[in-house]
Amino acid sequence: MPQRKLARSARPVGRGLPVAPLLDPVGHNNELIEEVLVGIDAKRAGVKFGASKALRILSERVPEALYPHFHLFAAMLSHNNQILRWNATLILANMARVDREGKIEAVLDQYLDLISGPNMITAANAIRGAAIIGVAKPHLVRRILLRIMRVERAEYATPECRKVVIGHALRALVPLADLLPDQRVLRLFAARQLANPRPATSAKARQFLKARKKRSSTPAV
Repeated sequence: MPQRKLARSARPVGRGLPVAPLLDPVGHNNELIEEVLVGIDAKRAGVKFGASKALRILSERVPEALYPHFHLFAAMLSHNNQILRWNATLILANMARVDREGKIEAVLDQYLDLISGPNMITAANAIRGAAIIGVAKPHLVRRILLRIMRVERAEYATPECRKVVIGHALRALVPLADLLPDQRVLRLFAARQLANPRPATSAKARQFLKARKKRSSTPAV
């Protein structure tokens, strides 16, 4: 699919697939989870993407049920099917809160490399997932934020794509900012985007700086 047709959305596609009824009976049923995992390799796109979406939603609800299959989703970070890659990116992020073996740390560089392009939607999903990982693993926040803020120099299909991804980067700063002791680098990043030609992106920069100013002026209790 041409990159320009994807430029308006940076969310995983596949909306509207009838996957919700699968989720309740699957839960912690390992046999059913295995069946859904097999669906990822199906030839029919509806089955393949429906299974991928079901697993993504399942990872939000019961990430521990998918954690034994972490390696499968990690391998999908380099999958040639973009939709499977996008969903795997978020599934891995959702598993961060149950990761007691440091598996996220082991693949984090590869994960964050997705932010640098060239695909805008891949980058946006990686940024969204990186924020989830940072909240779950605060010791990784600085490492994550420094990579996210490189979007200013990243190469995407068009300059407009970069402006969109910067907007996603600004959104990711919000849940992570309070986890970083020195926030000056975040404020400088946001300040540079006040002049961003994309109105939605410059608005996110203003909102972030306004929120930081208000927070810093609030007396500690």
